[in-house]
Amino acid sequence: MRILANKKIKSLFCINLICILIFSLLSVAFIVFELNNGAFYILLCALVMCIVILAACYGYFREQNEIMESAVMQITEYISGNREARIVCDEEGEMYRLFHEVNTLVAILNAHVENERKAKQFLKNTISDISHQLKTPLAALNIYNGLLQEETEELPKLQEFTVLSEKELDRIEMLVQNLLKITRLDAGSIVFETTSENVADMIGEVELHFAYRAKQEEKELVLSGNEHISLLCDRDWMIEALENIVKNAFDHTERGDFIQIKWKQSASMVQIIIKDNGSGIHPEDLHHIFKRFYRSRFSKDKQGIGLGLPLTKMIVEAHNGTIEVDSELGAGTTFILNFLIPTKL
Repeated sequence: MRILANKKIKSLFCINLICILIFSLLSVAFIVFELNNGAFYILLCALVMCIVILAACYGYFREQNEIMESAVMQITEYISGNREARIVCDEEGEMYRLFHEVNTLVAILNAHVENERKAKQFLKNTISDISHQLKTPLAALNIYNGLLQEETEELPKLQEFTVLSEKELDRIEMLVQNLLKITRLDAGSIVFETTSENVADMIGEVELHFAYRAKQEEKELVLSGNEHISLLCDRDWMIEALENIVKNAFDHTERGDFIQIKWKQSASMVQIIIKDNGSGIHPEDLHHIFKRFYRSRFSKDKQGIGLGLPLTKMIVEAHNGTIEVDSELGAGTTFILNFLIPTKL
């Protein structure tokens, strides 16, 4: 029997069997020799046998419980991040066979984690190298395009083409920068320097960034919120996240529309709300807008590249926040960013 492969189980089985045999032999002897008070002695032997069996079982199960507690502790250690945690399985038996399989699974998971880490690092290095290689030709193309604009001031058709080429160069540069930021976040190579930042100041910086575009496109950028609310965050990355959402709002609104940024604080969280009255998001797209390079079949005329919102989500979640979106076609879209306020113990 495989269950008896374990020495401790075999020992327990043997002790119980010996106790039962001794009790049986003594009982037969008391009956055969018809000793005085034989029933009393049989009862006494039965009691002794029960005590020995119970003691043996208690000792065995207590030891098994300690082994299981140790195994659970090692599993908890592994879940907590200790990749070296292992369950001791240097004996035979079904339980130790299970422990061995758990250790094998841990080794496989560690191998997958390491392969994923290497793959992410390779991707980061590759995109970083490509990005740096692209910077030089992009800079040169921007210079050439600027020279062409100067030379074609009196040629409206060519001037129009140079303006369009400048926009495309800006898109390429934005794509390269966003790809580089996302891969750095994926690889975990970015350390956020969190400090207590004034939310009104950060949103004021966002407003300044889009002030010229709002004027050019005749759109209204409305801000409202308490000027004394603070948020524990990395200022530059949080502004990046907010600007991506505001840019998305500008891309999906028309002349005369508005983009509203509100911020408020409750007992447990800071909330930033970015709302517009633009075209809205189609219900089919709502569950996909945070996927990289996702392009809706309902907005083919837009110039987005599908990286701004995924990058925003990564930044918000890296700050232990959440991002929600609510939208209605033809009525507008609302993005809600929630950040828990750390409790002071």
